[in-house]
Amino acid sequence: MVQPIQTNVMFLQLKAERATPADISVAQDLVDTLNANEDRCVGLAANMIGSRKAIICVRGMDGSALVMLNPKITEKGAPYETKEGCLCFSGVRKTTRYRHIKVSYQDVNGTEHEASYFGLPAEAIQHEMDHLQGILI
Repeated sequence: MVQPIQTNVMFLQLKAERATPADISVAQDLVDTLNANEDRCVGLAANMIGSRKAIICVRGMDGSALVMLNPKITEKGAPYETKEGCLCFSGVRKTTRYRHIKVSYQDVNGTEHEASYFGLPAEAIQHEMDHLQGILI
């Protein structure tokens, strides 16, 4: 189900709680909401749709929606400065990101994965993972 985007800064600054496969409805809502906003975003974190679960969804280079439960960056390299926007606020803000990252996460079935990401998908993953820590750029 498509969910409204949260703009309450107090809520958005709360850290996420560990997700489990029982949170599959939140994951599906993230995919639905990302698809409904595909013209203006490439990723979402669960707190952006009102859930405090550690789940993100990002658009891959192939256009598919990738859902990650409990993602953790295990490697990062090549920092750079950039400006990003967010559906939770207007305008853009400066931030530091890494050109390549390696992430460990679970899929919606609880299966463990580790994968490397580069470019825009890496930037989107980092942005959404900041949301899980209550960090707003």
